[in-house]
Amino acid sequence: MINPVRTEWWLTQLGNLLIWARLDVGEHGTATVFDCDGRTLPYDSEDTARSALLDANFRALDGLDETDAAEMGLDLASLAPPKADSEEALRARMTQQLLRQQ
Repeated sequence: MINPVRTEWWLTQLGNLLIWARLDVGEHGTATVFDCDGRTLPYDSEDTARSALLDANFRALDGLDETDAAEMGLDLASLAPPKADSEEALRARMTQQLLRQQ
């Protein structure tokens, strides 16, 4: 486990399911990704971790704009990364069912 100096939230969508991933960057450039299965995946660099997220069709939350969110059927203003007091509790919140307007 690294002591993160920066945390980024990433998301992807699978049907009506919003899936989150947390990218933590350490002070020496290593990174970890906490995924929706509760795994913490280590990477040798931030770039490698980002590439893995991009390969899995994740998008950085801080890179989304209103148009991107609308194309995904999301309201950017209401998007907020999940929060919890423990990694175990957080894992349960890393996926969210989306309600679609008809």
